[in-house]
Amino acid sequence: MRETEINLLTVPQAAERLGVTESAIRRWLLERRITSIKVGRRLVRIPASEIQRLVEAGLRPARLAR
Repeated sequence: MRETEINLLTVPQAAERLGVTESAIRRWLLERRITSIKVGRRLVRIPASEIQRLVEAGLRPARLAR
């Protein structure tokens, strides 16, 4: 049986990938706008797939020139 590997990011890593501040990521976590994994009492990790979901959700296709 193969283990599924999940790439987890810290708040600073997620913020860097999205080009936003750490406080924006923390606010989204509090608002439950992004999925997270709580490890122990304080550590929070964000699946890399969640970053991809956010990018895809915000993707706006270009308009074709007329």
